Amino acid sequence: MGSSEILVLYYSRHGATEALARFIGQGIESVAGVSARLRTVPTVSTVCEASEPPVPKDGPPYVEYSDLEECIGLALGSPTRFGNMAAPLKFFLDGSSSQWLSGALQGKPACVFTSTGSLHGGQETTLLSMMIPLFHHGMVVLGLPYSNPELMNTTTGGTPYGVSHLAHADGSAPISAEESRLAIAQGKRLAEVALRLHGGK
Repeated sequence: MGSSEILVLYYSRHGATEALARFIGQGIESVAGVSARLRTVPTVSTVCEASEPPVPKDGPPYVEYSDLEECIGLALGSPTRFGNMAAPLKFFLDGSSSQWLSGALQGKPACVFTSTGSLHGGQETTLLSMMIPLFHHGMVVLGLPYSNPELMNTTTGGTPYGVSHLAHADGSAPISAEESRLAIAQGKRLAEVALRLHGGK
């Protein structure tokens, strides 16, 4: 059997959420038989005309709904926007009615991750609100257990609802050691659970 894939889907404006996504992908690929499929979403515009090229200038390709169907798990990431996920990611999820009707995501594991400019800038509400459409799709939503000691020791990001990053207002803060370890652990946990649930299918 070939390698199964887990979708790491994110929106990143200044690169912090993308950096977390890559650490999560590293954790996924530390598990034999699983690989990460990184995808992003285009920005949305207030005008009707398409505002983004069909292919990104750099980085991973734009996500397609078939990515949701083909992958055995999902890691979903977004910077916070007033305590909620960013509009481009919400716009993509709002278009997934076909997958909801067919049950394409039912029983697949998922996790969430985020980045904020301030320590109390909505990390936990963003993570919790990102879980809601995943529950509607029938996914098995995973958090981060406190067996990860970084959750008790971090002075940057990190929550039991999913890994987070404190970027500071100017976005200058790099991913901290605790944040990177938590992101890798989250990806590894997602991959292990995905294999247990769907590895034989």
